[in-house]
Amino acid sequence: MSAKILDGKAIALELRESIRIEVDQQVAKGNKAPGLAVILVGEDPASQVYVRNKKIACEKAGFNDVSMVLPAETTQAELLAKIDELNADDSVHGIIVQLPVPAHIEPEELIERIDPAKDVDGFHPYNMGRLATRLPKMAPCTPHGVMTMLAKTGIQLRGLNAVVVGASNIVGVPMALELLNARATVTVCHSATVDLAQKVSEADLVVVGVGIPMMVKGDWIKEGAIVIDVGINRTEEGRLVGDVEFDVAKEKASWITPVPGGVGPMTIATLLQNTLKAAYSLK
Repeated sequence: MSAKILDGKAIALELRESIRIEVDQQVAKGNKAPGLAVILVGEDPASQVYVRNKKIACEKAGFNDVSMVLPAETTQAELLAKIDELNADDSVHGIIVQLPVPAHIEPEELIERIDPAKDVDGFHPYNMGRLATRLPKMAPCTPHGVMTMLAKTGIQLRGLNAVVVGASNIVGVPMALELLNARATVTVCHSATVDLAQKVSEADLVVVGVGIPMMVKGDWIKEGAIVIDVGINRTEEGRLVGDVEFDVAKEKASWITPVPGGVGPMTIATLLQNTLKAAYSLK
C-alpha cells in the first residue's frame, strides 16, 4: 500500500479562508480587525523567514500586523517593558516572542509576562495548564494544527495507540495532551527511551518532532499507521527532509504528512485562528 498524503498546504488554505471570512464579517459589524504582534530579537535567518511568512499571512487574513524587530543587544528589562506595553494595547489581540532568542535573554520569563488571553502561541503556563486539565483556551499552534489535520482523515482517535517522539514544551508535551484529550492511549518517547523502534512499531499513530533528519526509520512504522512528521531539516545537499524516513514510511502508513507542505503551514494558520479567537472571544 502507499499512504494517502495529508496536505497541510490545502488544509491550512481552507482554514485561512474561513478566518478571512470571519474577520470581514466582524469588521463589517464595526469591530476592530485582529492585531498580532510578533517580537523578533536579533537577526536569526530562519526566524526572519518565519516572521516574514507570518506577516504575509496576517495581511491575507485581514489582520493588523504590528510585528517588530529589536536589536540583538536588547535587554531582558527592555523586552519585558515592550510586552507590558503590548499587553495594555487594546488594538493588539495576540503577542508572541519569536524563538530562539539571544543567549542573554530568558525566554520563559518573557512568555510568562504575556497576558494569557493574548498568548496566541499557547506557551504560557496558564494555557498549558488549561490544556492539561481539559479546559483549553489557547492551545499551542503546532499540536493543535496537527489535530485539525487528523480530523480531516475521518479516523476516530479514541482508543488508538499513539506514540509521540519528542518531549518539548512546544510540540511533544502539548501534542500528548491533545491526544489524551481525544481519548487516545499515549506514549511519549525521548532521548532516554529504551528501544524506540519497538515503541514506534506498536503505534497506530506516530507524531515525530525531534529535529533530527530521518531519525525514525520507515521500516519501524506499523502497517496502516498514521504518520505525522513535525520536523523540518536541511541536509548537506540542501534538501529539506523531515524527522521520518518518508520514502519508506509512505509504503507502510495509511496517512502521512510530507515535508515540506505538511505540518508547517498548519502552524501559521493555527496562530491566526488563535488570534481570531482572542480578538472576538470565540471558542
